[in-house]
Amino acid sequence: MSDETQDVAIIGGGPAGASAAIFAARAGLRVVVVDADRGITRRAMLHNHLGFPEGITGPELVDRGRAQAEGAGATWVEGSVEAIDGSAGGFAVRTAEGPTITAANVILATGTSITAAEAAGVATADATEPRIKTVAVVDDQGRTSVPGIWAAGTVGGVSVHTIVTAGDGARVAINLVSELRGERHVDHDVLPAG
Repeated sequence: MSDETQDVAIIGGGPAGASAAIFAARAGLRVVVVDADRGITRRAMLHNHLGFPEGITGPELVDRGRAQAEGAGATWVEGSVEAIDGSAGGFAVRTAEGPTITAANVILATGTSITAAEAAGVATADATEPRIKTVAVVDDQGRTSVPGIWAAGTVGGVSVHTIVTAGDGARVAINLVSELRGERHVDHDVLPAG
């Protein structure tokens, strides 16, 4: 990873984070994902995920998500975020393992963990999802109360179901890309003619 400022640092590499990374990287943004690999998806067996009628294990889904994000151009950093300092356009994401990532924007995709959101000063609220206590407060686009910090997936208040969190990661990334470009971003591929 280069020392240059990333367009977006994504905290968390589960379904929401990997999906956000795929869409942001495919849009040409410089993307780094910081992942401690402690998400609850690693303990899941999924028989309700679209595209996998035979089921897929949580570890396999997470690993495939990472591979797809890296294939799209995202950089993966294994580590735990200790702090998010700075402001929009110049966040410093400090990791426990040493590297500090500079990014213009941050997407929190930390699942059930609200620690990074609270440390960054993001407003939180009681959750409505069973067994989830607190979530980041977001607007209809996924923006938090701190300009330049977005939240996707369970930490942003959506259902813990992996298909929902993955979709929310994509939604938030598309909204971020759209805001940066000043026009609605669309990412659709079509089958070749023939």
